[in-house]
Amino acid sequence: MNLHEYQGKSILKDFGVMVPDGIIANSPEAAYEAAKEIQGRTGSKKWAVKAQIHAGGRGKGGGVKIASTLKEVRKFADNILGMMLVTPQTKKEGKLVRKVLVEQNIYYPGPEEVEEYYMSILLNRDVGRNMVMYSPRGGMNIEEVAEETPEEIFTEIIDPTVGLTGFQARRIAFNLGLSGVAFKQMTKFVVSLYKAYVGSDSTLFEINPVIKAADGKVYAADSKVVIDNNALYRHKDIAEMRDLSEEDPTEVEASNFDLNFVKLDGNVACMVNGAGLAMATMDMIKMSGGNPANFLDVGGTADAKRVEEAFRIILRDKSVEAILVNIFGGIVRCDRVAQGIVDAYKNIGDIKVPIIVRLQGTNAEEGKKLIDDSGLKVHSAIQLEEAAKLVNTMVN
Repeated sequence: MNLHEYQGKSILKDFGVMVPDGIIANSPEAAYEAAKEIQGRTGSKKWAVKAQIHAGGRGKGGGVKIASTLKEVRKFADNILGMMLVTPQTKKEGKLVRKVLVEQNIYYPGPEEVEEYYMSILLNRDVGRNMVMYSPRGGMNIEEVAEETPEEIFTEIIDPTVGLTGFQARRIAFNLGLSGVAFKQMTKFVVSLYKAYVGSDSTLFEINPVIKAADGKVYAADSKVVIDNNALYRHKDIAEMRDLSEEDPTEVEASNFDLNFVKLDGNVACMVNGAGLAMATMDMIKMSGGNPANFLDVGGTADAKRVEEAFRIILRDKSVEAILVNIFGGIVRCDRVAQGIVDAYKNIGDIKVPIIVRLQGTNAEEGKKLIDDSGLKVHSAIQLEEAAKLVNTMVN
């Protein structure tokens, strides 16, 4: 589950990571009052006004502004709120900005007195351990650093039996070129950041930039936090942070029916049971001349009702030219899936796109008979190769 910047920073703060004083606002006037309140608490005479969407690169898209007066805070908030913000991580139409974060200025006394670093914590899948990835060259162009000067990207692999050690935290601060107060601040920052990552069951913490202010204090100037969905049951407070308006409406609806659905940009929809089989089916669609329109795993306990809902969700995509149902009956019974296909066809009405159904495993023969006897325009297949040829015929 993705979090907004301000939500991620609230988690960081709870674990002792230093973050700028900030207040969320959903109107220009609220932003103005937030800036006044922050000024009263911190004495800040400048403020950052930052769009809150689930995408990076907001500064490049005009979603982050630095205000020197309270009037400018109101003006920038008015400009940002309601805009369709386009960044390298959004679709071409952008994302609607509904909230802004107003924060104290941490670039004091000026940007030339500040150092920016990059830091993230994530799972290194090659070794099966968490790692801290960091660089002395943080900011908006970290991707260019990774491409042009990879030697400036450092990693620290974490042993799960002992966690992040003090030695590793100090080595990170040393590699960032810090000394004195800033060195101590950074080691404390790294330790607290790792505790926040583990304590919140996250899959990604990305801080870009990490700021060393002129007085040596170290701040998380930004935050990108992704929480492991499977752990949300033990983080009720974090689960309540979910912003459905930032998610694809179709994917939200699918989750309500326990369907694992991800919208893609292809022309052949697929309905499969099991993530591995779904990935293989998507590969097969590609090799057959089509492009997957979605990832859809109905799960191992799919019944007729869930299959019908899956069809309804698929058919909302106007780019779909064919639907491939590929079911391997292990736990799930093929005849139940077949009944769901028949029910969906009858209840939804006139389905204009061709449907290819491959059933193998438990009660596959009964399922195929249900479909064949239904009189519906559904193409049956036994072998995967046979289904692939049918897909090729339908889309080429």
